[in-house]
Amino acid sequence: VRLRESGGGLVQPGESLRLACTTQSISSVFWPATLAWHRQAPGRQRELVASIDSRGSTNYAESVTGRFTISRDNKKKMVYLQMNSLKPEDTAVYYCQMGDSWGKGTLVTVSP
Repeated sequence: VRLRESGGGLVQPGESLRLACTTQSISSVFWPATLAWHRQAPGRQRELVASIDSRGSTNYAESVTGRFTISRDNKKKMVYLQMNSLKPEDTAVYYCQMGDSWGKGTLVTVSP
């Protein structure tokens, strides 16, 4: 399954971004899958940011709870990450994941 992220960019602290992940998968694979966003900051290990299962149940890293929202569109076979109140420490490459498949990432930079 090919995944492709988009929506990254340079923003100032307090601003918002919405990341999108397009999946080239068939519905029978996408619909039951748990989807996730991960991020990797320079010099740090990749970490799970948020996940959403087939029923729409979500899970968030403590550092983004209340600021980020993950959602999915089963018809379009896409997953999104709405990021509000961004902080400099959110700067990282953000990756979309579905099962064993990963995207190549999109860079988010939060800087004054």
